[in-house]
Amino acid sequence: MSKITLNTTEFIRPTAIDAILSQAAATPDRAIDAILDKASRFAGLSHLEVASLLKMDNRHLPRLFRVARTIKEAIYGNRIVMFAPLYVSDYCVNRCAYCAYNDCHGFRRRKLTQDEVRDEIIEIVSMGHKRIALEAGEDDVNCPIDYILDCLRTIYRTQADLSGEIRRVNVNIAATTVENYRKLKEVGIGTYILFQETYHQPTYEKFHLAGPKRDYWYHTTAFDRAMSAGIDDVGAGVLFGLHDPLFEALAMVIHNEHLEQTYGVGFHTISVPRIRPAEGVDLSTVYPNIPDDATFRKIVAVLRLAVPYTGIIISTRESAAMRKDLLDCGVTQMSACSAVGVGGYMAEKRRRETGETDPNLTAQFAKNDERSADEIIAWLMSEGLVPSWCTACYRSGRTGDRFMALAKSGQIKNVCHPNALMTLSEYLEDYASPAVKEVGYALVDRELDKVPKAEHREKARRNVNAIRSGKTRDVYF
Repeated sequence: MSKITLNTTEFIRPTAIDAILSQAAATPDRAIDAILDKASRFAGLSHLEVASLLKMDNRHLPRLFRVARTIKEAIYGNRIVMFAPLYVSDYCVNRCAYCAYNDCHGFRRRKLTQDEVRDEIIEIVSMGHKRIALEAGEDDVNCPIDYILDCLRTIYRTQADLSGEIRRVNVNIAATTVENYRKLKEVGIGTYILFQETYHQPTYEKFHLAGPKRDYWYHTTAFDRAMSAGIDDVGAGVLFGLHDPLFEALAMVIHNEHLEQTYGVGFHTISVPRIRPAEGVDLSTVYPNIPDDATFRKIVAVLRLAVPYTGIIISTRESAAMRKDLLDCGVTQMSACSAVGVGGYMAEKRRRETGETDPNLTAQFAKNDERSADEIIAWLMSEGLVPSWCTACYRSGRTGDRFMALAKSGQIKNVCHPNALMTLSEYLEDYASPAVKEVGYALVDRELDKVPKAEHREKARRNVNAIRSGKTRDVYF
């Protein structure tokens, strides 16, 4: 992993993307059926075929959604990976028009002390979480890379109780240098996450008014630097609403292809946030490209077909109803009971205990799903899904091309499904309400019978019983 792309025009060509989308608009129905047949065989789709699905008439949506769900279940089974974000600093020198942390917004900025990071982690762990996404604004003075590294060390050292700890931290910070990516790799991150926001350069420059993030080229080649530094799991995303959402979806597929061709592996995850209200952000007239619900569901389903082995993440930006719909379209990971401001978890705890709100807490965006973690877990299980807090692949070296090789061979389910059941058992034993615990163990017992390999099935059953008896925690294949 040594090559660093020096010019984004090598793999992002806006005029070519527009031309492909224009050509795709004329795709006949019989060709759409053929593309869906091809996707069902995991045969891989061309740029024009992806564009044809993005541009197709809504009459084809029922079949698109069925194929997306079939592909998801073939690779990921019925598991849904759970996580929570942790905002450690809202200091930012960028002027991104869509963000509450815009440098020109006047509010009391804050970054967590290491003691406060520890308190936030203890509160996150009390909800059952084992993996988080660390979030921070870009400010090399107030939030340098050494501060991020200290936060990571504090998180990994924090033991909330005998059964609770964060086992893997994904990191969502600004594009940085190869040297800094090496430092992140050394401290032990999971996935490095960066949202492109928009691949359309004129639009990018329209919404990024000042600060280092305004450099479209530097931002777009961040994954090249990260992978050259040895980080083999990277997660992408765009902010749907800045430019034509179909353009953005196709550009993400092309970016993924670039990484596969250059480094042997593409995106580990893709996030699909839609722009949301935030302090200082007016959505009424400035953002005409926010996709409606039907278009949004179509995009998620097409991404599942286009990059079948990549995890797709949905956050609490979306409502409970939309999150349910997107699970049927291909989503495999979701956040639960998220706090989207610095110090948000402890602020929520104080609100519950005293009724007092924190007047200085500034959220990055307005959430749509306010349910508790236990409510979300109960809901997922009622849908026949298995919530998973598994971090085994990260800690067993099944990352990058090694993970993809197992996923493409169909073998990853042999370890992921029993691991999910063991982490669910931990949640049920240590954090669930009595009603959720009862429903959950009934689900675990049913799902254990579905583990295909007898030796894995029996080992998983023994481990679940040991977890239930309190004899063990953190066991995995």
